[in-house]
Amino acid sequence: MSPELLFWLSLLLKMVVTAGFVVGAAMVTERAGPMIGALVATLPIAAGPSYFFLALDHDSAFIAQSALGSIAAHTATGVFALIYAALAQRYGMAISVAGAVVGWFAVALSMRAVAWTFASVAGVNLAVFAVCIALTSHYRHVAMPLVSRRWYDIPLRASMVAVLVAAVVGSSGYVGPTFTGLLAIYPIVMTCLMLIFHPRAGGPATAALIANTLWGLVGFSACLFTLHIATVPLGTPAGLILALAVSIGWNLMLFALRRRRVK
Repeated sequence: MSPELLFWLSLLLKMVVTAGFVVGAAMVTERAGPMIGALVATLPIAAGPSYFFLALDHDSAFIAQSALGSIAAHTATGVFALIYAALAQRYGMAISVAGAVVGWFAVALSMRAVAWTFASVAGVNLAVFAVCIALTSHYRHVAMPLVSRRWYDIPLRASMVAVLVAAVVGSSGYVGPTFTGLLAIYPIVMTCLMLIFHPRAGGPATAALIANTLWGLVGFSACLFTLHIATVPLGTPAGLILALAVSIGWNLMLFALRRRRVK
């Protein structure tokens, strides 16, 4: 088998596997309501497989540096959620999603332009999320109505994620670890949820789902912190596993706290 054919088959497999992860998680979200759906959506569903596949081609230093770029870009996800939640109260899907996406890239690219240390980027990341959580608190309590699945939902989700994986994996050898980390962290799952739920559940209900993701996204920050710190000394496999464990543990803690609050 030629190296070129092997590359394309490998890339196709990566796209299919990652898309399957996201589609499965989105189907769970549809039935779970804003609180549980948000916790599912903030697990490293898309970024996790992307980093796994990157680890097959790059060493632990590349992965650790990519994680630092991802922390900077992930800061923009808090702004992304805030912009969408605010716009969705009054505007349709196109304006709300476009505004959030433009805001994400503007913040992510400006963050990428700075030569961050781990301490500085972690501090900015947590400060931004603290502000965004406070500003979206009054959007989080709208119930999600029942919505029927349409024929194009699964193809839409799968194709969006597949394109992102192709961009991340295909460009990683050319754009360097920092920009690779930025692409790997784009909130593709949240974008899919906006595109699918906004036309049927309405802006305020979809905004509640997105606003509820912010506490879970703090756990994703902790996941990236762990990946950056642990990958070089422990090795890439241990770093990836530990980072995933941190994300899952954080969301389980949030679930337990919210259940206790409901009772």
